[in-house]
Amino acid sequence: MTLLVLGMLGFYFSIMSKKIAIVFIDGNNFYHNAKNVINPSLIDFTKLSKFICTHFNLDIKEIRYYNSIPDISDNRLTYHKHMEFLSDLKKQNIKVFSRKLQKTSTKEALKERKEVIDSLDFCEICKPLSENICSECIGKIKKREKGIDVLIAVDIIRKSIIENKCDVCILISGDADFIPAMQTIKNFKKEVITVSVFPGYSRQLREGKFRYFYLKKEDLITHCFKDYKEVKRKR
Repeated sequence: MTLLVLGMLGFYFSIMSKKIAIVFIDGNNFYHNAKNVINPSLIDFTKLSKFICTHFNLDIKEIRYYNSIPDISDNRLTYHKHMEFLSDLKKQNIKVFSRKLQKTSTKEALKERKEVIDSLDFCEICKPLSENICSECIGKIKKREKGIDVLIAVDIIRKSIIENKCDVCILISGDADFIPAMQTIKNFKKEVITVSVFPGYSRQLREGKFRYFYLKKEDLITHCFKDYKEVKRKR
């Protein structure tokens, strides 16, 4: 009887001692890294978050997903599929934060092309030829994600330090740009654990200064895929 009571007390205190985590998902980074391993559209982000938190013995407080939105004028089908995807996340009680996908201006593109060509140090005869040849491959209008990284960095600091809503931030991203924010949080005795698949997972994040979790293909297939019937219905 005494052993049973002690066992129950041990289980109770192990639950009570669990740290609280908020999961922050860098959607664009995860998609581009994961597509080298599996089809990212098969991932259930709730399952993924639970799998990671179980691995680190953490309780999930909330899941936050950050991503840029494509321009509807570029491709209506892509835009509507993306909005449907974000809507599905919201139905799972995942908090979604987005920014519009930005474009470089024509002026910026021309400046970029000139800088690249000038750096090649062509002679006066070759330079005009190179400008004509490179007009189609250098300095094109490019899309880029703008503001997402800053938004995530501000939120992990705000949630962990200012609002004191969690003990640990789980950051699903392989981007080393978050290191200054991660170090700030560490200085306040809180923690950021990064999670990513290997392609695109920054070496700086895996050098031992911060805890990290390398997602293997078999982890994603076994624990993080959407329900088969749900995937089949959407195809």
